[in-house]
Amino acid sequence: MADLFDTGDAEEGGGHRPLADRLRPRAISEVIGQRKILGPDAPLTVMLGSGALSSLIFWGPPGVGKTTIARLLADETELHFVQISAIFSGVPELRKVFDAAKLRRRQGQGTLLFVDEIHRFNKAQQDGFLPHMEDGTILLVGATTENPSFELNAAVLSRAQVLVLERLTVDDLELMARRAEQELGVDLPLQPDARMALLEMADGDGRALLNLIEQLVAWKVEGKLDKASLAARLMRRAAQYDKSGDSHYNLISALHKSVRGSDPDAALYWFARMLEGGEDPRYLARRITRMAVEDIGLADPQAQAVCLQSWETFERLGSPEGELALAQAVTYLALAPKSNAAYVAYKGARRAAKETGSAPPPKHILNAPTKMMKEQGYGDGYAYDHDAEDGFSGQDYFPEGVARQALYAPVERGFERELKKRLDYFAKLRSKRGGAE
Repeated sequence: MADLFDTGDAEEGGGHRPLADRLRPRAISEVIGQRKILGPDAPLTVMLGSGALSSLIFWGPPGVGKTTIARLLADETELHFVQISAIFSGVPELRKVFDAAKLRRRQGQGTLLFVDEIHRFNKAQQDGFLPHMEDGTILLVGATTENPSFELNAAVLSRAQVLVLERLTVDDLELMARRAEQELGVDLPLQPDARMALLEMADGDGRALLNLIEQLVAWKVEGKLDKASLAARLMRRAAQYDKSGDSHYNLISALHKSVRGSDPDAALYWFARMLEGGEDPRYLARRITRMAVEDIGLADPQAQAVCLQSWETFERLGSPEGELALAQAVTYLALAPKSNAAYVAYKGARRAAKETGSAPPPKHILNAPTKMMKEQGYGDGYAYDHDAEDGFSGQDYFPEGVARQALYAPVERGFERELKKRLDYFAKLRSKRGGAE
């Protein structure tokens, strides 16, 4: 009797078999792409060669071979392959899987348990794998599209090796298309530019490419389609983007770093990628304003105002017209002079504030509204700066016993050049008048 959840190698009887299933590799050597984990000296090759396969976490986008490689690993190591999905499985299903694996182990047969979308299991469910991993009941292979360091328990990660699977390249997809043509016994009816467009439509997803090829072959067209004709018949695969997941943080990081790197073209590209993925423009408006404060600062004081104005323009115009204002702000920020001097100074001030505890201000800069406070010396010796030469007294405003700190160090870029001149000017006056350095 077959195991519950067992998706072993038995052929399906009759019926249509999807092309993706018909082309599923039967050996590790047939896997397309993923040379970083399957190459001659790559981790999985070394593990298989030494006969010491450990539990694994496959992290990568959809359609790059996670399930296929797990099946082949079971074949290579003669382990019984069991597949479950965290989306459809709960504690009762897991208990049945573990009980069957224990029985199998007593009979001398090991189990490779492949868990798709493993990040969707909660902490308690993930903890449930641990004793069965430790006593050898199962060899766990989990698959996730999300960053394991954020989504998986530290205990599970400590007992498994994380392997990163990458999007398939255009060359990988072309090889897959040729295998599909061989399997189907036909040449795809596409002109060269249309064939390249088909590969790009798959967006690095092998399963998506094979689904597109099945649609294409079913049309029974005469002659060869050009790029425009193909585009009219097929829709490009929607870009992978989860507004609460990994791609969200990866793309906003790419946008931020492109702005910081003064590359308006790349910045606009990542900005557009996020919009195409359905990102909330208000989130982007907030993050763009943050970039102005954090990475441009006083090198261009106008940058923050440009962002706020663009944000307000979006609120008044709405989408899609208002998004152009945000795009203009992105362009402005990318080309603005960069400085994080104020940001660094702020963090230094917060650090100093924590280190000095509750040290009070020096008495000479405290107000003395009562007689008792005057008797305590509040306000004694305060120099009114407007009455001083150059409007600068040079007094020390740090707490008594706390050495003066140089926190703000403006850069020689943009408006901060002028601020640096002022800072240097006041430093000279302070030194001349005997103020603390």
